[in-house]
Amino acid sequence: MKKWLTLIMGIVLVAMLAACTANESSSEGSDEGDGSEESGTKTLLINNGEEPTSFDPPMGFDNLSWNALNNLMEGMTRLGKDHSPQPATAEEWEVSEDGKVYTFKIRDDAAWSNGDDVTAGDFEYAWKRLLDPETASPAAFLGYFIEGGEAFNTGDGTADDVMVEAVSDIELKVTLKAPTGYFLHVISNPAFFPINQSVAEENPEWYTEADSFVGNGPFTLDQWKHDSEMVFKKSENYWDNETVQLDEVKWSMVPDENTEYQMYKSGELDTSYIPAELADELMDSEEVNITDQAGTYFYRFNVNEEPFQNKKIRQAFAMAVNQQDIVDYVTKNGEEPAYGFVSYGFEGPSGDDFREHNGDLIEFNAEEAKKLLEEGMEEEGYDELPAVTLSYNTSEDHKKVAETIQQMFKENLDVDVTLENAEWNVFLEAQKNLEHQLSRSSFLADYADPINFLESFISDSSMNRTGWSNEEYDQLIADAKAETDEAKRWELMYEAEKVLFEEMPIFPIHFYNQVLLEKDSVSDIVRHPVGYLELKWADKK
Repeated sequence: MKKWLTLIMGIVLVAMLAACTANESSSEGSDEGDGSEESGTKTLLINNGEEPTSFDPPMGFDNLSWNALNNLMEGMTRLGKDHSPQPATAEEWEVSEDGKVYTFKIRDDAAWSNGDDVTAGDFEYAWKRLLDPETASPAAFLGYFIEGGEAFNTGDGTADDVMVEAVSDIELKVTLKAPTGYFLHVISNPAFFPINQSVAEENPEWYTEADSFVGNGPFTLDQWKHDSEMVFKKSENYWDNETVQLDEVKWSMVPDENTEYQMYKSGELDTSYIPAELADELMDSEEVNITDQAGTYFYRFNVNEEPFQNKKIRQAFAMAVNQQDIVDYVTKNGEEPAYGFVSYGFEGPSGDDFREHNGDLIEFNAEEAKKLLEEGMEEEGYDELPAVTLSYNTSEDHKKVAETIQQMFKENLDVDVTLENAEWNVFLEAQKNLEHQLSRSSFLADYADPINFLESFISDSSMNRTGWSNEEYDQLIADAKAETDEAKRWELMYEAEKVLFEEMPIFPIHFYNQVLLEKDSVSDIVRHPVGYLELKWADKK
């Protein structure tokens, strides 16, 4: 059993672990080696995969942006080495007896990279902007814990109704709709990073270029050659800069893992993912670093598109996929096959892991899949199944999984499926607009609680992207968010996940882990199970 969240329980008061979306795709660029050994400069060489989606905190809601942004900025709290929320821009806070009101005190030496003081007003401005419907942030739902947040975001309220108030330059008061034991974890998410209000009002595009970017984190954005590379420098204005060991971080943007690995071998990168075809050869290397990650690789049905408006046909396609074979013979990174949506690592009030308690909600069964397909086709009056296209964003790894699933559909259902791919931004936009019929997806935790996985599929969630709507499911999630009794809250979440898999608007493939090669000269890179890469403590000999 995986119980790597036990430490979080002791600090955040409830069992948790976490939730959100992940992304991958395209770009080019490489580094030529930095000469740091000769100059004495400690330079970490790392690959971001491709261009960050956005360095605007409420808009860069994916791992392409998070990993970098988390090192350029920070919120009231920051995840520590034990993955639990620690004081960051806030040096302390108080919580009311009813658990609904948080009062944060900003430390005296919290400063922006341009020398301005970080103020409570910067946080009020940023958090209300996150919830502003005009911002159209995909992360806005994270602010629904705040009183008035959902009403403002959905057009039923105003910014003045959002209970976030800068009481003074150093004091921020936040009122929640209900006690939320994992709130300190939620606000460590980059969506809750402050924004320098005066800078943003003077230049609304402040986050698009290195020379205009203003952050408050361990590093500053020194150079940004779009779609090619970024260079971070240690921030002299960061309140805890004595802890930061690296002088600079050079980020490549290379989407192909084989190219990344070759750069690692040649010394152009200090870390690298392992290409699937080399997994058998490299997994036992002393340079392999394996850590947990809260997230799920899965596929979405579009229930508005034939033939997936039919539940039995969705179930048939889901049961025709052999998850164990995919992790054993295709991805080969030691992942756990997924038979539910919430990943391992969430320990409930009874001490049970969420995944183990709720069990397997889907299984590979070719015979049953064929039977369900026939029943579904009969219900719809199909003599012939409508054509099916499986979509994925451009990546050799996604292509291999998609081709394997295509073959499984042929072998187990006698269904021919067409594959199509597109670059990440194009693919994502089409998925959001429900233009795909069946498409790959990924979810990485935003904060440390199973509800974050499950809330993605309520009817009006921007993360749903299936067209599926279920009143019972929506009510279970709403009740779970309002429930203050932890045992009852977890029972509601268990039931919600069962409803999700009975209806099957999605089917899972595997749970994520993080398997990387890392040079012996590198130490203390922290990869949080919930979300982000942390370089604050990283060092290089």
